Amino acid sequence: MNPYVLVILLSSLGLGTTLTFASSHWLLAWMGLEINTLAIIPLMAQQHHPRAVEATTKYFLTQATAAAMILFAATTNAWIMGEWDINSLSHPLASTLVIAALALKIGLAPVHFWLPEVLQGLDLLTGLILSTWQKLAPFALIIQVAPTVDPFLLSSLGLLSTLVGGWGGLNQTQLRKILAYSSIAHMGWMIIILQFSPQLTLLALGTYIFMTTTAFLSFKMSLATKISSLSMAWAKSPTLAVTTTLVLLSLGGLPPLTGFMPKWLILQELAKQELPLTATIMALAALLSLYFYLRLCYAMALTISPTTTNSILPWRTPNTQSSLTLALTSTIALGLLPITPAILTLVT
Repeated sequence: MNPYVLVILLSSLGLGTTLTFASSHWLLAWMGLEINTLAIIPLMAQQHHPRAVEATTKYFLTQATAAAMILFAATTNAWIMGEWDINSLSHPLASTLVIAALALKIGLAPVHFWLPEVLQGLDLLTGLILSTWQKLAPFALIIQVAPTVDPFLLSSLGLLSTLVGGWGGLNQTQLRKILAYSSIAHMGWMIIILQFSPQLTLLALGTYIFMTTTAFLSFKMSLATKISSLSMAWAKSPTLAVTTTLVLLSLGGLPPLTGFMPKWLILQELAKQELPLTATIMALAALLSLYFYLRLCYAMALTISPTTTNSILPWRTPNTQSSLTLALTSTIALGLLPITPAILTLVT
């Protein structure tokens, strides 16, 4: 892609998200979401591969549907209540429609079906943008409208997303689909705690972004797109294989890694709110996700020589990717747990 075009598209991505962050009017927020969608579509279709074009079409249709629903909900609220302000979404029909549309935007269950299919059709870097940056603007709106939404609806979305994210990833062999189901499960953790502690939602979103960025960049560095190709990672770069294994365990939420911190604090907050059953279901759903992360770790770290593998040894093409970003995100994705008290002081 032409570098000038790439700069324009990436600037538009930044502009769309910033516009949604800064807006207090529904039309401006909707405009920011539309700029975001239109900016990422050329990045998704740049491969000129039938699967990439199919993924782009699916993404465009789902995002256009969600945007139309947001506009309809905002218009309904303005018609009934006379308010266009984001924080004045007081009519229950409008707030339910908005949360359904935003759930479709970020891929929460039960409207998650597009996410694994779309992510599977993209290259890893575009998939990284879709899994991290594209979640920010809708999440900003979700946090703002959450106080007016029925708590039962938020809890249902959160529980269903963690369960679907865990179950869906169990039988996958493609890394991008596994990361898509991982994303659905993490979004569920963020939504479930939103009504009780928005600060924990932001903390969970921040740690998710760093861990997912590290996972995508690690797979990009080792040129892996399916589980069988991970089995050769150790022979190519033992250091990368070790850090990627640890990052996957961090995504699963194992101590003493960063990923344990948001899960621990969310379960603690749910227990404080006297919701032991919800906390138990969330903890059990985390075990489902942990299983498929352990599958990846097994393929990467426990199938080394002299164990024979069924995969064909790929060509060792020279890798031009800079490892500085990967090193920084790996450090954050693995080592933040000891400074949990300091982070809690910042976010609360």
